[in-house]
Amino acid sequence: MVERAGAARDQQGPNDGMDQESGAPLFDSREIDSAGRCQTGGKSSAERSTKAFWVFGEWEAPMSVDKRDVMFKSGETFAAGWFFVPQQARSGERLPAVAMAHGFGAVKEMYLEPFARRFAAAGIAVPVFDYRGFGASGGEPRQRVIARDQMDDYHNALTWLSLQPEVDPNRLGVWGSSFSGAHVIQVTAHDPRVKAVVSQVGPMDLEQITRGLAGPEQFAALQQMVIQERIRYATEGGERYVPSAGRPGEGFALQADEDSYNFGTQAKATVAPTWRNEATMSSLAAILQHAAGRFIDLVSPRPLLMILARGDAIIPPASIRAAFARAGEPKRLLEIEGGHYTVYTGSGADMAAQAATEWFTEHLVNAKAVAA
Repeated sequence: MVERAGAARDQQGPNDGMDQESGAPLFDSREIDSAGRCQTGGKSSAERSTKAFWVFGEWEAPMSVDKRDVMFKSGETFAAGWFFVPQQARSGERLPAVAMAHGFGAVKEMYLEPFARRFAAAGIAVPVFDYRGFGASGGEPRQRVIARDQMDDYHNALTWLSLQPEVDPNRLGVWGSSFSGAHVIQVTAHDPRVKAVVSQVGPMDLEQITRGLAGPEQFAALQQMVIQERIRYATEGGERYVPSAGRPGEGFALQADEDSYNFGTQAKATVAPTWRNEATMSSLAAILQHAAGRFIDLVSPRPLLMILARGDAIIPPASIRAAFARAGEPKRLLEIEGGHYTVYTGSGADMAAQAATEWFTEHLVNAKAVAA
């Protein structure tokens, strides 16, 4: 099934969902008084409180959600994150759960909490974690983007979830966006514990996409950069750092486009001060090798929701449509107006989150629960 949804504006930049004067995010946690009025401030994230959450421009119904700081073992270190647990868990009911992580070089603070809270309001437990080497997680070297390791972090998050007393281990899902929108396809293909998956604006074959966008001459230059970095590492050791995102024409960056640069720098200035605009040069080889879409036929019969942005200049919509066509049922494709980052704030994010919530509700929440 393919659906097309129109956003309030055809193109939304990284400032959508922000106050245009202060740059502050328009979504935030708020306390609701007895008269239903919004009160700023509130309790610490470790405390349980009845809240409504400003999500993408719409009020959500008050919902008691426990937000915990958690860690789980991954590789030789740990991944750190938040764990959102709905109020139903207090009665001893075991809940479905969905593991979430961000895209290329991003950290969990970059607009993922509103998605997690919406899922939690639907009765889903949600860990939102940073990959090893990023954000609050452990691991060295820092800022190295290795898809294999990040997918392993997802597998380890599922293991951790399966051991939590609040969670039904037979109703687990995964959600990913951009770079992780590819991760979750391959994770689902190889991990039978996943019972539902949502992939939004994910690159299905980065070598193919990069060849198409860069052209043969520039792609050959990128391959030579990979070779030169391997030689440098063999002779000198250590990591060389380059910008993760940069403006076109201002030197080499792993993401050399205005939208990615604006998205990252705006997030750093507002909601994600720990975000670092750098990545190891060794990341380039791993990026070009990531082709999770080649495994999409192995996802079925697990339900698959894919979301694309019709004006996406970073991940060509045609590449997502082609991968979706190869996937088995049950599946759904949602097309949203706007560019790559429209799925994180504003009405585009609202539509993406609503579709994902409905998908997980249908295929996880409404599935038969395992007795506690």
